[in-house]
Formats: sequence, C-alpha cells, structure tokens
Amino acid sequence: MARRRLNVHDYGTILDLMRSGTSARQIAEKGLVGRRKANEIAEIVRAKGWENPFTVKPTREEITQALDRGSPVPTIPSKLEPHREEVQQLVNEGYQPSQIHRHLKNKRGLNASVGAVKRFLKKLQKETPKGFVVLHFEAGEDAQVDFGTGPVLIDPATGKAKRTHVFVMTLCHSRHQYAEIVWDQKVGTWLSCHRNAFEFFGGVPLRVTIDNLKSAITKACATDPVVQRAYEELARGYEFQICPCRPRTPEHKGRVEAGVKYFKSSFLPLREFRGPGLQDANKQLINWVNGEAGNRVHGTTAKIPLSVFVESERAALKPLPLCPPETVVWAKAKLHKNCHLTYEGSYYSAPYSLIDRELELRITDRTVEILDPKGHRVGFHPRALHKGHFETNPAHYPPEKAAYLEKTPEWCLEQAQKVGQACHAIVQALLGDQVVGHRPAARRLVGLTTKYLPTRLELACQRAVSHGAMEYQAVRRILEKGLDQETPPVVGQPCKAPFISSPRFQRGIGQMMAVGF
Repeated sequence: MARRRLNVHDYGTILDLMRSGTSARQIAEKGLVGRRKANEIAEIVRAKGWENPFTVKPTREEITQALDRGSPVPTIPSKLEPHREEVQQLVNEGYQPSQIHRHLKNKRGLNASVGAVKRFLKKLQKETPKGFVVLHFEAGEDAQVDFGTGPVLIDPATGKAKRTHVFVMTLCHSRHQYAEIVWDQKVGTWLSCHRNAFEFFGGVPLRVTIDNLKSAITKACATDPVVQRAYEELARGYEFQICPCRPRTPEHKGRVEAGVKYFKSSFLPLREFRGPGLQDANKQLINWVNGEAGNRVHGTTAKIPLSVFVESERAALKPLPLCPPETVVWAKAKLHKNCHLTYEGSYYSAPYSLIDRELELRITDRTVEILDPKGHRVGFHPRALHKGHFETNPAHYPPEKAAYLEKTPEWCLEQAQKVGQACHAIVQALLGDQVVGHRPAARRLVGLTTKYLPTRLELACQRAVSHGAMEYQAVRRILEKGLDQETPPVVGQPCKAPFISSPRFQRGIGQMMAVGF
C-alpha cells in the first residue's frame, strides 16, 4: 500500500483492534497499515503488555512515545537552502521561478535547475501557509468585473460554430450581478459591456476592481499599472475609480470569480439557444440574472441578492451622467504607400506626406479620427460597416494623383464640349471604342488647352476629323507643325490632294510602249 505517516488516532485504532483479538494480518487486510508495519506494532504492544483488554489502556502520550517512533525519510538538502531568505524576498516581490533561477545563477553562481527552484518554492509555501482577509464593502462602494468562457454559438458572419465569452460584473455588497455573452474581449467590447452594466444597474459604483487583461491594463504592475487610454476615458466620463488586482492574484476579486463559476454551473448546463448570433442567448441570460440568480439565497450572505440591491444598494450607486460618454477606442497604425491605413480589415486614407509614419486612431461607434505624431487631426472618416471597405478623401493623395481621379470620362466630354464640336467628336470616338480603352488619350487631348489656345485645338481637331484621323497623336502633330493655321477644311468632307500640271519623272505612253523587252 502507499506509504503514509500515521497519526496518534491511527495508532489508537490499531491498538484497540489488537486488544480485541484482531491479528496483525487481519489489521493489514483492513488497509490500515501494511503487514510488516502491523507486525512491528504488534511486537511493541506485546512487549508493553497492552494486548490484554483487561489492563488499563495507555494514554495518548504513552501511545505516541511508544509507537510513533518513526522518523521522516531523510532527504538531500536543497541547493537553494543557503539562499532561503533571498528567495523568500523575491517571491514576496512577485518574481517567477524562471526569473529567480536566472537571478541566483547570475548573481550567486547557483548550479541547479529551474525544477529545483520550483520544488523549493513549494516547500516554502507549505512552511508558510497563506491566510486571507475577508473584505466587507458598503453599498455602492465596489464592483468586480471579469470574463469567463461562454457557450459555443453560430457566428452569423461565417455560419460556423464559435466559442463565446461572458462578461460578468458583480456588486460586492449585494452580490447582484450583470452578465452578457460576447464574441471577443477587445477594447470596444469591454467598454460597451461596462456601459450596458451601468445602465442595467441604473447607477455607477465608486470603484471597479478588474483583472489585468489587455483590454483594460496595458502594463500590469503591483504598484504602477498602466491603464488602457480608452478605459481611462470611460472611467473619467462615468466617474468611477479603476482598481487593478495585483498580477496573478485572482482571489482579490473572489466575488466575481464565484459569479463566473455560478454562471457556468447553473446557467450553461442543458441550455439551448435559438438561431445564430447572441440575441437569444443574452435574452435568456438576463432573464436568468433577474430570476433564478437574483432571487436565490446567497451561500455567503444568506440573503437574496436582488432584494438587497433594491432595498439598499441601488440608491447608493452614483447616478448615470446625463450625457453618456462615448466608448472611444485608441489604436495605432502605419500609413502605407497607397495613402491608407488599416483598422479591423477596413481602410482609411491620410495625407501622403505621412507615408510610413505610425499614426494614432481615435475610433468611436460611428467615426474614425486620425492624428499625426504631434496629436493634430489629419483625417476624419465615417466608421466602415464591413471589412474590405475603403474610406478615401481624394485630398490625401498627391496633387497629380488626385487630379487623375477627377478626370473621369464625363469630365473629358464636358471639357471637350467647351473646346468645340470637332474636339468633342474625337473625344467621344476615343471613349466609345469597345475594344481598346483610350481614356488616357482623351485626357491628354483636352489637356492640350494648357499649351495651346482652345481655338487652335478646335481647328486642329477639325483638320484631323477631315482626314479621318480620330487620334490624339494626329491632333498633337497638327498643332506642333502649325497646320491648324492653314485654310481650314470643311468638316465632314475629305481633303483632296491638289492637281499637278506637270508632274516630274513622268513619261508619255508612247515612250513607255517603245521600250523593248
């Protein structure tokens, strides 16, 4: 059988069995001790004369002195024993076993493994058991918040099963709670759940005790934690104080931890949800919070949480602000060469002069504001409704690129109409080609007005039309050679070559026939 240390009660039980005539073998069969240990005890009992039931039974002290003579198994002292006080100090400061091992190896020349450090820490923990203080809170003083694992639901966006999370906020005085099932633990979700919880309770507690999740704390520290900027703004708007727990101490928010466990054990089992999405699941959850969970007799307080909340805590909460603060999310993104940055799969433009720079984004439910490194606003867009959507301000492109976007086919036709009928006819022919796209040629054709007068361009177009040359290059050559200044041809009639009275290098028919072959 497994080796274990017997106590005085065990020895007393074995002695009673021996005094009643039970053999060492029978005692071993009962599983109290092994066969060899039973024989050893039997020899001591016979030597003391204690096996006779008519003699006076020995006292506990006598039994302990006679039978409990075993010594603990000798162990090799740990290599960390000389550094016990230093290790204990490092543990108190919150260092991990790997960090303690690295420190002792570098500073003290410790020749031991990380496993040895872990075993020594377990030994220290047994030698110095921890005790906890029970905290009591006044009504409206504190609320504890945490995320837990939710049910698996069908994501309407993908049609696939997806694991959800449950947000729980528990009021420390009444134990009344708010719960909401969500898809993720992002900053925006974290802020929205707080707002929904405050509206559910009809007020705001003085403090909110949280874990060190990334949605709330960007740098966990026992003394100087760094709070997420968006969460800090929400706390300022609702006027509550953020109280992060020490790292790796979930017991400091035991009330909400118990609330999450109660959700998993009482709400989730044998629960069915209709349709994809979160709507039915959250509807059932709120009914459960206001029903079964809120009206149960709490195991610690022996009171009904909802009754305590209505009677005392609701009035003690701070009132909601008349104008609820926006749930603002801050993010950083790099501006790419296409003059757009990416946030949650959507694209937002910013000035081209900031390409390859990291910019700040201030995101609300409806807008996205872009700030340069100095904090000046350089872009403002409506929030994209789906991934892959582009929100573009043409002014953010370089001037020549922005001008390219403005020169649409409609713009080309409009500019050509201002020049004249022939110009409009050529542009219309270029844009109407169903095989080859001639939009660049149309843009360049109307762009010739920056170099030549519109009247000259129209004359050049008339000449090109008369020759059937409906091309940009033909018009450009006419202008470069000044052919537009000659007698203008009649539009619609082909240009005839002039008659030559005495052509050169021409022989008569007689001469041609007289040639011998």
